[in-house]
Amino acid sequence: MKLTFWGAARTVTGSLHLVDLDDGSRLLLDCGLFQGRREESRAINAEWPVDPASVDAVVLSHAHIDHSGLLPKLWKDGFRGPIHCTHATHDLCELMLRDSGHIQESDAEYINRRNQRKGRDEPVIEPLYNEDDAVQTMELFVAHAYGQAFEPVPGAQVVFRDAGHILGSATVTLTVQEGGREKVLGFTGDIGSPDRPILRDPEPMGAVDWLITESTYGGRVHEPVGDAKARLAEVVSRTAKRGGKLIVPAFAVGRTQELVHALDHLWNEHALPPIPVFVDSPLAVNVTAVYRAHPECYDAELMQYMLEDPNPFGFERLEYVREAARSKELNGMRVPMVIISASGMAEAGRILHHLRNNVEDPRSTILIVGYQAEHTLGRRLQERHEVVKIFGQPHHLKAEVEEMTAFSAHADEPGLLHFYEGLDRERLQTMFLVHGEVESQEALQTTLTGQGYTDVRIPSRGESVVL
Repeated sequence: MKLTFWGAARTVTGSLHLVDLDDGSRLLLDCGLFQGRREESRAINAEWPVDPASVDAVVLSHAHIDHSGLLPKLWKDGFRGPIHCTHATHDLCELMLRDSGHIQESDAEYINRRNQRKGRDEPVIEPLYNEDDAVQTMELFVAHAYGQAFEPVPGAQVVFRDAGHILGSATVTLTVQEGGREKVLGFTGDIGSPDRPILRDPEPMGAVDWLITESTYGGRVHEPVGDAKARLAEVVSRTAKRGGKLIVPAFAVGRTQELVHALDHLWNEHALPPIPVFVDSPLAVNVTAVYRAHPECYDAELMQYMLEDPNPFGFERLEYVREAARSKELNGMRVPMVIISASGMAEAGRILHHLRNNVEDPRSTILIVGYQAEHTLGRRLQERHEVVKIFGQPHHLKAEVEEMTAFSAHADEPGLLHFYEGLDRERLQTMFLVHGEVESQEALQTTLTGQGYTDVRIPSRGESVVL
């Protein structure tokens, strides 16, 4: 068995790992879109390291676009094998891949119009894929329950276990018989923090020989989850007293639902000022419906909460916004409010309009609640740059910027170490750290080595290892 790292290697995006089995079968673990600088992203996403038609199957850890977003291009370029995932991941991908296809088309149109307007003699940009490609791709999906063993290719067995990251997220164990012995490769996908609301805690993985593990928050510790509601209430109240708007860039999947649920708690506890709250993202509206449709993924705490409040994602002052006209109206309303909008790293979507209209207002607050990758507007806001560009125009950052790591969907370093406690230390040979910036990976590597893990590696893109 040979493992090659083609994505999320020394970076936090574009998860894609190739597994070549000794019998000639070829699997992909995830098939994610690389997100970052426009030119770099387009170059990386446009070319395949292997012929898509040569891939026999894809095993998908979860629906986030940096893990699933290249699947329509894989189909477009010749892949016709099965895409294995959990039931909730299937339902989320139906929404997210179509939305991604629309974004790919819109981005290509924007670049072509800009080049034409500026008289640039540039070749016409084609979208990576479109909505129809995404629809066709969904026909390849095969959904499985947690704990249900299946064969993505003959002779290889995979089991999904709950990763506690977003709805439907899963860790992967791949078991094969090669060279007269059993070999087990583990892949974490993205691991959630224990004791987070809505979803169950990450399930132990058990015995593996090799582990590919995310490392997003290596070397860092989140705020206590128990403090999140009180801090959120304080930020909302402080901003409202100033007469400003609280603008929250939030991923449509996971982060938005957690924020809404926390606000639902606070509303029931009479801990919020009587101001309107808007979820301004058609995708988030649809995703929340998928969350409502999968109570099998809820933890016991949410099930108990629903005995008193059967709608944990809605309350009197909350409005879900679908129509673009209503979204535009929010920018003309000069009253305190909360606006939760995608995208989570403020790189596209309606959030850009809300930021443009409020970034220079010292009464307003921009609340960062998730990981912000390098070279994104979200990272520049998080780092409090004096001037940020929105829609290509410079804006002075005068709004207050707050950050809350308790809402992160990724485990911090203590959370990762807690997850690793479920491994068989005697059997584990090597840990491969992926999905992290190098500084975080090196911090986690140092901690793991200090705890006696003997072989902890940080692979580069294109690096291969024979297992």
